[in-house]
Amino acid sequence: MSSSIVIFTDLDGTLLDAGTYSWKAARSALELIKQKAIPLILCSSKTRAEIEAYRKQMDNHEPFVSENGGGIFIPNDYFDFSFHFHKKVADYRVIELGTPYARLRESLQILAKKSGANVRGYGEMSASEIAAQTGLSAEEAQMAKQREYDEPFIISGSDEQIKRVLQLIRPLGFSWTKGSRYYHLIGANDKGEAVKILTNLFKQKFGSVITVGLGDSPNDLPMLKAVDYPILVQKAGGQYEDSIQLNNLIKAEGIGPEGWKKGIFKLLASFAD
Repeated sequence: MSSSIVIFTDLDGTLLDAGTYSWKAARSALELIKQKAIPLILCSSKTRAEIEAYRKQMDNHEPFVSENGGGIFIPNDYFDFSFHFHKKVADYRVIELGTPYARLRESLQILAKKSGANVRGYGEMSASEIAAQTGLSAEEAQMAKQREYDEPFIISGSDEQIKRVLQLIRPLGFSWTKGSRYYHLIGANDKGEAVKILTNLFKQKFGSVITVGLGDSPNDLPMLKAVDYPILVQKAGGQYEDSIQLNNLIKAEGIGPEGWKKGIFKLLASFAD
């Protein structure tokens, strides 16, 4: 194959099991990707701290995208050419697409007052409360609270109140998306824009690239639209996210990491033919 492959993947409910957060069911596919030296880009609603923990577990040293496209973190010296970035943090050059977290927190409080609904974001929740809602450990929940560009939130109220909250977001100059468990208040960023930026950088690196994306939830749609081969894995219960409809969509047979593994094996085998 003359083009290099780059894989972008969601974490929760996709590469990670929705209940246990384990990626072990996909281990064999991850090993194949590593053998073929294919860049695997983690592209998640999770925070930088959370993604770094999974990168360490997986021995992943590639760029990654945090908080629904809010930040693109590129290891220093990863690309051997200059490119535009906004700041250096730790061992990364960071391209910031998201809105600072403090502004999102202020806006969520305004939304709660205007809508009359009970809206609670991570900023109001303790780590123990987040752990109880998600099944994360106390340490993992604390990492989930280290937010920079995205505020997960829940809405308690009638269907009309929920609709009212979501309708108020865009007039305030923000956007929202929905992941496996939470609504997310974000700026103008999404996973798709981050994927496009990284794809262009990889084109400079490799010359020509084929992009693959894997997801399971509505917040993955922009990412799936931005790649050449979008793969949708099944949710717990075996259903597919019905809001994701693309002409070239590949539906992997399997829930979460099991579907992830099957989708990767099948696609890479087709490239080898």
